[in-house]
Amino acid sequence: SADRPYAMDCGHAPAVDQSRWSPGVNVGKPIELSDNCYLIKHGADWLLWDTGYPDALAQKPLTTPFGTATRAKTLGAQLAEIGVKPSDIRYVAVSHTHGDHVGNVDLFPESLLLIQKAELDWAFAPGKNPSFKAERPVRRLEGDLDVFGDGSVTILSPPGHPPGHQSLLVHLPKPGWVVLSGDLAHFKDNWDNRRVPSNNTSAEQTLASLKRVADLLVERKAQLWINHDAPQSLSQKHSPEYYE
Repeated sequence: SADRPYAMDCGHAPAVDQSRWSPGVNVGKPIELSDNCYLIKHGADWLLWDTGYPDALAQKPLTTPFGTATRAKTLGAQLAEIGVKPSDIRYVAVSHTHGDHVGNVDLFPESLLLIQKAELDWAFAPGKNPSFKAERPVRRLEGDLDVFGDGSVTILSPPGHPPGHQSLLVHLPKPGWVVLSGDLAHFKDNWDNRRVPSNNTSAEQTLASLKRVADLLVERKAQLWINHDAPQSLSQKHSPEYYE
């Protein structure tokens, strides 16, 4: 088992139209979206899952056509609160390269970035404007990865939101198996109804990925922690508290 995960507040994004993620359903209806990062301790090592919106948003919110994103606390301050320095973090793994997940990757220039090769190729394609520097330690994955070699923390490769989308399977002493969704689904209603957001790069891959992870949840009797589901996020312990 991993020793403990800390759920960190990595931003808040009230969206003006939730049908961006549920085409044809709840058109024009606003929705509150959470944005979590997770810091996982494994023996002497730390793994950070996703980095959220840029810490700069704590000073200056970001308004887009989809809504206004804010940060109540910086990721740096939340790490400092539990005595962890960026240089202590051995691995940074990101679900994908959208800005609300990779906004602080450059805070961890010494950490090994665990990311699918397909995602890096997509994010750094000509004409793209990546949110982090390419020159850094990086491991380009092609499929799943047992991060520590003991089955306790496994990067899953369920593509389709972008081409190299990842989720994370973690085993904890309590509550057992948990899958950190990334953006496999953005909120519970979309998960329950297997809806494919309009900005996903492949509906076919997304539906296959949803089925794969649903089967895994049954097999492992695992919980699904949906990154942007605000009601679920509010019900969780947040750092400096942690799950044992």
